[in-house]
Amino acid sequence: MKTLKNLIFIAILSFVIVSFTSIIQDEWVVPAKYENMKNPTNSSEDLDIGKSLYSKHCKSCHGKEGYGDGPKAEEQEGDLGDFSTSEFQAQSDGALFYKTSFGRDDMPEYTKKMTDDEDRWLIVNYMRTLEE
Repeated sequence: MKTLKNLIFIAILSFVIVSFTSIIQDEWVVPAKYENMKNPTNSSEDLDIGKSLYSKHCKSCHGKEGYGDGPKAEEQEGDLGDFSTSEFQAQSDGALFYKTSFGRDDMPEYTKKMTDDEDRWLIVNYMRTLEE
């Protein structure tokens, strides 16, 4: 009986630890340097360039409208996000720039594919147009 109680306790403790670990892993912490960074581009200019870059680099996973439903989305683990939601749009431009630049998990780092910071800022501007 004591062994059964110990096994149940260990099972519950393991479940709790795994549950909290996945919550921590899901949180995407953006350094304050980026969170407070101002977008140096004009959000109303060069949207066509931002859209073109988005189509080339982002659409395959995030989808045409940013719903996270692109053709490669099924291959990815985790939530790809929905760029149209108020939660997504509430993020600072700097946070979106950081996430687009450095990625994590299945999200690739784009500082090597798009070496010009301005290109990534233009994508941020385009993502802002996907708000519903």
